[in-house]
Amino acid sequence: MAARKQYPLRIDPDVWAAVECWAADEMRSANGQVEWILRDALRRAGRLPKKDEKNDDR
Repeated sequence: MAARKQYPLRIDPDVWAAVECWAADEMRSANGQVEWILRDALRRAGRLPKKDEKNDDR
């Protein structure tokens, strides 16, 4: 597995609570949900590197 970059995230508590609820609905961790959201946005914008497209449904 590739190394993960750690990054402290400052986020509005209400937004974080919404992410946590969404993650629970999808059976993911909040961290996994944030990564999924970012990958989806990058894919939609055409900015996701081709080698990572296979991982967009994690």
